Amino acid sequence: MKKLPYGISNYEQLITENYYYVDKTKYIEVLENLSERNIMFLRPRKFGKTLFTSTLEFYYDIKTVDKLEKLFSETYIGKNLTPLKNSYHILKFNFSGIDTSSVESTLEAFKDIVQTTINSFVQKYELDFLVNKEQSAEGMLNSLFEAFKLQKKDEKIYVIIDEYDHFANELLGFQTDKFKDLVSKNGKVRKWYEILKKGTETVVDRIFITGVAPITLDSLTSGFNICSDKTRDRQLNEMLGFTKREIVELLENQKITKEEQDVLLPVLKENYDGYKFSSRTNEQVYNSNMCLYFLNEYITYHDFPERLVDMNIASDYGKLSKMLELCKGDRKLEILQSTIAGEKITGNLVEKFNPVIEFGNNEFVSMLFYLGYLTISGEWLGKNEFIVPNKIMKEIYSEYFLNLIEKETNLKIESNEYDKMLEEIALNGKIDTIVEVVHKYLNNLSNRDYQRFDEKNVKVIFYSIAMNFNIYSIKSEPEVNRKYPDILMVPRDISKNYQCIMIEFKYLKAGEKDKLEDKQREAKEQIKEYCEFEDIKKIQNLNKYTIVAVNDELFVEKID
Repeated sequence: MKKLPYGISNYEQLITENYYYVDKTKYIEVLENLSERNIMFLRPRKFGKTLFTSTLEFYYDIKTVDKLEKLFSETYIGKNLTPLKNSYHILKFNFSGIDTSSVESTLEAFKDIVQTTINSFVQKYELDFLVNKEQSAEGMLNSLFEAFKLQKKDEKIYVIIDEYDHFANELLGFQTDKFKDLVSKNGKVRKWYEILKKGTETVVDRIFITGVAPITLDSLTSGFNICSDKTRDRQLNEMLGFTKREIVELLENQKITKEEQDVLLPVLKENYDGYKFSSRTNEQVYNSNMCLYFLNEYITYHDFPERLVDMNIASDYGKLSKMLELCKGDRKLEILQSTIAGEKITGNLVEKFNPVIEFGNNEFVSMLFYLGYLTISGEWLGKNEFIVPNKIMKEIYSEYFLNLIEKETNLKIESNEYDKMLEEIALNGKIDTIVEVVHKYLNNLSNRDYQRFDEKNVKVIFYSIAMNFNIYSIKSEPEVNRKYPDILMVPRDISKNYQCIMIEFKYLKAGEKDKLEDKQREAKEQIKEYCEFEDIKKIQNLNKYTIVAVNDELFVEKID
């Protein structure tokens, strides 16, 4: 049994220190066989991008030729070596951790990373070259290329850039105007990429760039238009993340029994699976880091983690979600509500955009896709269909949506209110307090929000609040015999004997209150229909409610 590689992103360390490796090396062969030499490949946070760039580094580095067999003998690529193995000088940049508090600090940190990386490159490959600290970042890179061309004739550089968009993400989330200074026509970052492009005419043979979102691509296009974006290439759909087969093999390596797997696999699938990056493939992938976080906790304590989402990941997504505030589209709130409600969103995926110029509805949906909040589910009339990939993303999504509602209504749920709501639900099966809180939100929403209001809106607010109750599994419209209860709350640990909740929502516009009894009767009939299904019959301590919203009024009825 090998150690779980949770938090390990250095390929050599992973192999030599007996960590389990999910073999992705066949994609080295795929990338090498592409006609394009310069590749851009994007994935959401914590999908194994840094580990993959490390794998490329150790495979192609001329300095690791003596380690090749030790590092790759048990992998696909080790048994299928390619012509370009150990044939490059690797120039690898990682732009994470840049201080973006000001344009000056951003540029200084950017320059420091360039300088440090070039120094390491010079020492590693024994170049007769001294980095001039007085030069700009683009000047340093240009000088390096000139020196390499003179001293390493007929040899080539493979440039690898990890987290290329990190500092841009940070700036866009907090200081949009400063983003413009970096990527404008005379911006330092743009000029640096222009030099990199110039290098491909002489010493740079291949480039692999990875990050999260294509937010700077449009800004850099006129100076850097040589990379082919392979983010949605169907043959690379599973290059990062874990497939179900890879998850099962990992569980077997950890000596997890078939009986345990039958318990774990549904939980892993519900919370971490569901990502698809091409509409032309049927294979979905799991978020690898989230799976390793869960399994690391499970193997250590023989129990599920207290929180199913790694807080390191949650904080990353929380920072990136600030970029969504840039959306100027008129359907932003509607898109968020529809997505949380489980509805598909249809739109054109924007492959590169400059958010300081335009950031409308299509850009908004596209950003949700790149961040991992949405994934491709299919196609409809030539457009992509998107859904929330899994429950964890919906949980993070709901928190973001609730924050938006709190800003809109100038209301905030205090911790003691959450405690009271949870106590009533778990111990008594009552929803009085949570209904009161939902009613407050509805009362404080502006009139324009009622123009397109329906039961979905009420349900999404209720659902987003309930997602804060960690002891419950909250399902929104779970499929039960092709029928869909609006909300189903079931304890994660059924041995605790907590109460369960099922709710069916209906909505009437202002002036339609005379139809209230009809709507209540309709909702009640649906509840009774759900209760005839075997999956529902098995649920103990099930409390059933109908909620009919008439504009901003809520009429609650408990069904015996």
